[in-house]
Amino acid sequence: MSDGVEDVPLSVGIFGVMSYTVGQRVHEMGIRAALGARPGDLVGLVVGAGMRLCAFGLLAGGVVSLLSGRVLGAVLYGVSPADAATLGLSVVAMAAVGFLAAYLPARRASRVDPIAALRRS
Repeated sequence: MSDGVEDVPLSVGIFGVMSYTVGQRVHEMGIRAALGARPGDLVGLVVGAGMRLCAFGLLAGGVVSLLSGRVLGAVLYGVSPADAATLGLSVVAMAAVGFLAAYLPARRASRVDPIAALRRS
């Protein structure tokens, strides 16, 4: 079982990419807010896009892990290559990281003043 240290750079990287992506869309968020979008709508828009990417990554990673499990089976100690509990816990943990990586920048972007966002362009 992993001690979690290896997952820290991955989660920071996911958060960084999502934060950068949301930062690039601040102008769009300002326009949407100026046209009447509520902050919850903006958060839902960004989190939805982030979770779609996360779901694709989890699906692809799950397939690759199941296919490579037979090859790496000799290296795994105490865990079978297709252990449902380990795979399920990994999926839940990465989905939580993906959600937080999308939600935190989205919440920050939803608080942007529409006029200030429009002036920055």
